[in-house]
Amino acid sequence: MPGLKKRYKTERFFRMTGLAAIVASLGFLAFLMLSISIQGMGAFFKTEIRFEVEQTWIEDAAGDSYSLLRNIMGNSDPTVIGRTAKREYRRLVGADAEEKLRNEIIGQEIATDGPVVIWLPASDDVDVAVKDGLGTTASGVDTGQLSQRQVDWIMGLTAGNRIRTDFNMGFLLNGDSRDAERAGVGGALLGSLFTLIICFVLSFFVGVMAAVYLEEFAPKNKATLFLEVNINNLASVPSIIFGLLGLAIFLNGFGLPRSSSLVGGMVLALMTLPTIIIASRVSLRSIPPSIREAALGLGATRVQTVFHHVVPLALPGMLTGAILGMARALGETAPLLMIGMVAFIADPPSSFTDPATAMPVQIFLWSDSPERAFTEKTAGAIMVLIVFLILMNLAAVLLRKKFEKKW
Repeated sequence: MPGLKKRYKTERFFRMTGLAAIVASLGFLAFLMLSISIQGMGAFFKTEIRFEVEQTWIEDAAGDSYSLLRNIMGNSDPTVIGRTAKREYRRLVGADAEEKLRNEIIGQEIATDGPVVIWLPASDDVDVAVKDGLGTTASGVDTGQLSQRQVDWIMGLTAGNRIRTDFNMGFLLNGDSRDAERAGVGGALLGSLFTLIICFVLSFFVGVMAAVYLEEFAPKNKATLFLEVNINNLASVPSIIFGLLGLAIFLNGFGLPRSSSLVGGMVLALMTLPTIIIASRVSLRSIPPSIREAALGLGATRVQTVFHHVVPLALPGMLTGAILGMARALGETAPLLMIGMVAFIADPPSSFTDPATAMPVQIFLWSDSPERAFTEKTAGAIMVLIVFLILMNLAAVLLRKKFEKKW
């Protein structure tokens, strides 16, 4: 039949169109993840240079890590002659080389009478150049601000097996720094965690209670209708408006600490409340009326029916709304900028009221930095943010499965 063949042809066309859309979406996602991984994988590794520290250098330094570093860089290579050459050679190591000397040599008991072997972190220019292949080859490698003399020294150090690449734990533990080799996402990661804890505690409890009241107890009148319309409208309000609201109320009104995770979490809670309320109401509506009727028929009160029977069955759907709201909150930058979480924070926060920053803000700050090393730091921070989002969603899904009940 011509009509039947036409319907089958149309069905195949829509099926192939849908399949092509899925394949294209997966392809774009794979390309995005691959490009971010290629750019950001280097942030998880650091370049180190091996030096042999003579006992006389340690004694001459007299406990001063800066003097010891000058002795090491000035005497390790006899071919480095002249003040200009020594300054360039000194710039091969990073800004935290003194700290490593202080932690591993200064004030420590040395078990050997001979030279002490120590691996000092390379500067950000050397680090990026070595990761790009400098040392194995010098052709086609972007050496950045390295001079030709520094390139020759790196080639010699590589030939002498004095350069290695190790896992960069500091990238995951350190706070922000103006020196790229010191900068890490530890402070921003902790700030995001504190902010999301505040956001979840406030938004989920208030959102679920509001949804329960509106759906189960509120009278159906014009006031309730007006409230429902405004909740739906708030879900589409630009996020920066909530930042302005938090600035006016929490900071200027109540005088809460600026740039703190407490204020950030409260602002994000305001932003996620409409999403959680709407999802919770939909979940409550999906519970069959027979559950309520059976509980009431057995003598349960209205409150007992709602909180002992309806809410536990609707909880998985409520958690789904919380997942959507928290995922949006995790990636928000504009509201946090308005309350001062864009400030330079070097030390990771230890409490909810300490000055802090968040992962999206940290990525925004690093992306605006002109140094080459911050490019891979930015991509690496995006990778950490994606993993953090996946773990958070996984925990929420597991909780949803745990509380899910079937009837």
